[in-house]
Amino acid sequence: MKNLYSTIIALIALTYNIFGQDPDQTLQGQVSFVTTQNVYVRFSDTEAINVGDSLKLQNTGTYCLVVKSKSSTSCVCDIVEGCPVQKGDNVLYQIAVKTPPKEVVQKVELIPITDDPKEESLYKESIRGNISASSYSTIMAKRDDRHRLVGRFSMDADHIKGSKFSFTTYLNYQHTLGLKDTSSFRKNSLLRIYNLAGHYDATPSLSFTLGRNINPKISSLGAIDGLQVEKYFGKHYIGAIAGFRPDILSFGFNSNLLQYGGYVGTSTETKIFYSQTTLGFIQQQNNGAIDRRYAYFQHSSTVLQNLNLFSSLELDLYSKLNDQVANDIRMTNLYLSARYRFNPKINMMVSYDSRKRILYYETFQTEIERLLDDDIARQGARARINVRPFKNIYTGASYSKRFQNNSENKSDNIYGFLTLSKVPTIGGRLTLSYNRNESNYLKSNVAAIRHSNEYLDGRLNADIYYRFVHYDYSNSLNPLSQHYMGTNLSYYINRKLMFSISGELTTYDQENNYRIYSRLVQRF
Repeated sequence: MKNLYSTIIALIALTYNIFGQDPDQTLQGQVSFVTTQNVYVRFSDTEAINVGDSLKLQNTGTYCLVVKSKSSTSCVCDIVEGCPVQKGDNVLYQIAVKTPPKEVVQKVELIPITDDPKEESLYKESIRGNISASSYSTIMAKRDDRHRLVGRFSMDADHIKGSKFSFTTYLNYQHTLGLKDTSSFRKNSLLRIYNLAGHYDATPSLSFTLGRNINPKISSLGAIDGLQVEKYFGKHYIGAIAGFRPDILSFGFNSNLLQYGGYVGTSTETKIFYSQTTLGFIQQQNNGAIDRRYAYFQHSSTVLQNLNLFSSLELDLYSKLNDQVANDIRMTNLYLSARYRFNPKINMMVSYDSRKRILYYETFQTEIERLLDDDIARQGARARINVRPFKNIYTGASYSKRFQNNSENKSDNIYGFLTLSKVPTIGGRLTLSYNRNESNYLKSNVAAIRHSNEYLDGRLNADIYYRFVHYDYSNSLNPLSQHYMGTNLSYYINRKLMFSISGELTTYDQENNYRIYSRLVQRF
């Protein structure tokens, strides 16, 4: 039987050589998972597939997927230009078979089948971050000098050693020299942990996050000290959180501030449209009593790669006044924005927001009545346009307005700038800007000029600037004028190591004050 099998194989190979036939071979796979970032395709074998190869959808006949990593039986792919890909879709891969030389096959040997190789990880390791040390010094003519040292460390370690585990952190430490007031509100040394969490992908569609982390799908909640779980069902997802709010004053861990809730959402991605919508419900407590209960809505979308929309809404669903609990609906936050790119030279943005003070009925129980007396929405509207009429000219303008129904806390702000790159004779980039602001108690005018240039093949960036500021207070007969002059140098020692130093002189009423800032950053 073995000899017969070898003979058949040899005859088939000889037939292909004689007639010069060399059709491509086709591998068929199936989409097993779809997330917002990746598409997972299962094959019986991926040996012939290489990273960077394209995969074709069987139902449309279009190449919609690009392989970015693989195991022995699965491929992790990117979607090409928003092609519609769903779980269960059949996928084809064409194997180009090289044409063998036209000669008679003398012998075909059978290679014994060995055990399947060890399954390779679907996940690719990516570790990036930076560590920096900075110093801020203010040298005052008539007041005490101030010196502040700041250290920062951030790191995102995705799928460590190709595993399902990831880790992320962002730490900030600052120390103030010569600070005499060291009360609980102002300390010489302060460590802030903004992010410190571990992430585990149990499956491509199920993940767990433990530690302090900000969830982008419910970003208004802020940092969460606890457990977060998220599960995808194709383009739909659900999530749950349980943990604690950071302390209001110190931003440290506080076991009294329990919070929990969940959210649902969906994402849509096609060639011309992308959107993500999330609806959440959160309850926050203080020492076991309800502090706040609210619903959260967030939506973002992109249409034809030119129009970007974003909206978020918070509705408070709980109130407690004079020990009387009610489920009143109170809109505390509303934000709407739209950005549109008319063409590569013109883009525009508009936004509107309405915000009320967030009431924590247990945390602020002694001040609730006073806070409710001032329960007025602070509103704002903004518009910005940027134009590049010529290759070396870039200009823009913006207008923003703050207001509330009682005519308090209102302001109007106008800003404009003009940038000229490749300045004749001196080279570099020159920017002129002007800002005017008018509020209930202050009118200010700020005019500035800045020139920047690169040297040493781009490793050294230098800029110099001058800024004039004029303040006119409504309750004062004496306006205030200030002059600012400064320079900044940034030098890239190598591709990942950068050092910068800047100095600024401020003058007003024949008084000179100085600011010096230095920073060393190592990226990895």
